[in-house]
Amino acid sequence: MTTTQQPPYPPTGPPHGHDHGSGDDHGSGHDHGAGGDGGHGSGAAGGHGSGGGGGHGHSHSHGPAAPVSRHLRKVIAAILIPFTVAVVVGMVVLWPGGAPSHKRTGVGFDRQTQQATVTKVISVSCASVNASGGSTGDTSTAEGSSAAQEAAGTCKKATVTVSTGKDKGRTFTEIVQPDQSRQLHQGEKVVVAYEPSAPRDLQYSVTDVNRKLPMTLLAGIFALAVVVVGRLRGVMALIALAISFMILNFFILPAILHGSNPLIVAVVGSSAIMLIALYMCHGLSARTSVAVLGTLMSLVLIGILGSVFIDWAALTGNTDDNTGLIHGLYPSIDMSGLLLAGVIIGSLGVLDDVTVTQTSAVWELHEANPSMGWRGLYRAGIRIGRDHIASVVNTLVLAYAGAALPLLLLFSIAQSSVGAVANSELVAEEIVRTLVGSIGLVASVPVTTALAALVVSADRPGREAVPAGAAGSAGAASAAAAAGSATTSTAAPSAKPAPARGGKGRRRKH
Repeated sequence: MTTTQQPPYPPTGPPHGHDHGSGDDHGSGHDHGAGGDGGHGSGAAGGHGSGGGGGHGHSHSHGPAAPVSRHLRKVIAAILIPFTVAVVVGMVVLWPGGAPSHKRTGVGFDRQTQQATVTKVISVSCASVNASGGSTGDTSTAEGSSAAQEAAGTCKKATVTVSTGKDKGRTFTEIVQPDQSRQLHQGEKVVVAYEPSAPRDLQYSVTDVNRKLPMTLLAGIFALAVVVVGRLRGVMALIALAISFMILNFFILPAILHGSNPLIVAVVGSSAIMLIALYMCHGLSARTSVAVLGTLMSLVLIGILGSVFIDWAALTGNTDDNTGLIHGLYPSIDMSGLLLAGVIIGSLGVLDDVTVTQTSAVWELHEANPSMGWRGLYRAGIRIGRDHIASVVNTLVLAYAGAALPLLLLFSIAQSSVGAVANSELVAEEIVRTLVGSIGLVASVPVTTALAALVVSADRPGREAVPAGAAGSAGAASAAAAAGSATTSTAAPSAKPAPARGGKGRRRKH
């Protein structure tokens, strides 16, 4: 390759080519050269000119990653298209058509509820309203002592007006004892439970506070923050989130209630959420497809490990009042399968983050150094992944510990040993959930990194146009252009491009 010094640009602008970049190893701009028979640009990402009288070479190291070859795209499509078709067929076959109806039990969440407002609150003696619950007067026991204290205290008598339903405008009274955690205030919006089989005076009772306004406002702030920071990508993420909730509410939950195998339903539903969320948020590309494959392989591992250890540890999945109510209403539901389905769905969100991050890291490493082989890309990507593993595993453990904090506090009060705590089904369930999910997350890093390194380094288009030493001289032209000169590279079509050698036209390194 020879380089010749050109005269300064005329007032109308530079000649056909321009070259601007920065750095010796990582060019960050474009490299456009005008050759005689076939110009070749040598940017960091590797470019090649088109033949003819004015060849024009391009190299983009800061834009989207160059697509992989058509052959590799066909291989990826051959895997993902049948998988996507299988997911769609699975959803069609398992589609429940709505949750099954049942007669309400009036227990827990299985109650009719209406909205109401506290219209009046007055203070009364607890003894006058029999708030002690008919104490026997025996203060030697903790129960009797507490009842005596309540009878001697001051209670609140709240008048509540129903604001929705067929009994709109109806009022009832609610006695609030002084030691209750929830105290009612005038003007407060509440949720009331309705039991038609009870006596008229006892048909309504306050069950909770109406939190719609603060929850809606918080959701609005979240959506606004996502859109402001993420812009179009943030909007797509919110749309994908809405679709995920729709799949959960209209497919996964009703299908399980209809008696379908919870594991199969969770796998099909999670796969649909994964495909929609990843492709909507990150685009239809080979990079996203690699992240999908990495996520899928990790979910398979989580499913296998979860199934083995849930069965081995004899976890029933029926550990509290809510799961007991579900089992009582729908005895055909496999509660241990429901537990495994929860493990898979719960791990999916974090898996998406890990696989997308690792894939993007490998792609950017390739953009920075196109000459790096798949082994080098894998080693560099794994170094990034190790930091990710440490933070994600810690996040999972703390998230589960925070959710089970009241339970752990009870064990601490009882001064139970660590072995006894871990052996109880309540805690063992959380341990299996945490460890199985964490193993899947840890495994997703090397799996996704290896897939991305193989795809991005193999059979990429135009790689023969990038000489091994060209990346080091990619950033010289910006200084030359500022001084009013340009460099023109010419080479015979059959000659292999080589780095510029010494001479008058030698590029000055930055």
